[in-house]
This record gives sequence, structure tokens and C-alpha cells, in this order.
Amino acid sequence: MPVINAREDVKTRAAAPEILGVDHIYLSVAEFERSRIFYDRLMKSLGFKKGTFPVGGETHCHYYNRNFQITIRPAHRRSKHDSYSPGLHHLCLRVANRAAVDDIAGRLRAIGIAIEGPRLWPEYGPDYYSLFFSDPDGIRLEVQNHTERRKNIRKLWNQLEGFTNPLDRLTRRRDDRKRN
Repeated sequence: MPVINAREDVKTRAAAPEILGVDHIYLSVAEFERSRIFYDRLMKSLGFKKGTFPVGGETHCHYYNRNFQITIRPAHRRSKHDSYSPGLHHLCLRVANRAAVDDIAGRLRAIGIAIEGPRLWPEYGPDYYSLFFSDPDGIRLEVQNHTERRKNIRKLWNQLEGFTNPLDRLTRRRDDRKRN
């Protein structure tokens, strides 16, 4: 594996276009109609719209909001999702705050979706507040509040240097300056 020196890292960072977000995610489902019913209820309750155009001659449902899309399509093999096999572990949707997580918890319960939480998950971060649930194939879904760490990454993005743990390094430097 080649070693990248600091000068090359700066060139790479300056040259890379900014990724604005996730545009779409495709989920292959074992029983399309069963999953369509689940996702229709779920996504409608979250304020998404739905498109039903086929892709490559296969039925698809495209659920979208102003920021991104989740599409379900028929799987070519029927098996229960295993989040610890290669591939998708879980899909997390971020909302503005804890109140929004709580609101979604109420919406999911109202349409009969069993959830875990909402609650704080301190093992992920001091203000990590979320809920979890699964789709009919066992794909784990999460709704999480916008944490301070994510807000800081966005706010301090232009000050972050290097590839590995740049926010932690920047925070340590600031803490060291405060102590001295």
C-alpha cells in the first residue's frame, strides 16, 4: 500500500469534489409485495413521495424526499438479511433533534412498526439519541438525532487536516491551548 505524505494529502483534499450527500440507496427485498406494503406505510408516514417506474424490466418502488431516495427492488435470491454478512449492516436516517426522533417513534408505533427506543445510546456518543426497527427482510433501520459531533464536523470542515481522526486532533489542540 503506498504511503501518502502530507503534501500529497493536501493536493488530494484540494482536488476532490465535495460529496453533497447520499443520493439513493437500493434495497433488494425477498418478497416484493410484502416489502412494498411495509415501505409504503413507513415512507408515507415520514413524508416521502413514491415513484413506481420499473428498472431493467423489473418492478421497483422509489421513495424520495427533497434530499435522497430509497428504492426497493426484487431480490434475485430469497434469504433473510444478515447484517453481519458482507454488505449493508443498517441504514440510519438523521433528523434535526430528539423531538423529531420522538415524533417518528410515535408515527411508527401508530402504523404498527415495533421499535427499540427511542433512547440515548452512550456507547455511540454522549448525545446519540435514536430508535431502531427492522423491515420484513430483517434490514435494520435507524432514526437518529443530529449529534454535536456531526454538527462540529460540518462547522469545522475547512479546519480539519489529514485523513485519520482529524476532528479529534483539532479538538485536542484546542483543548491543549485552553489549558496553557
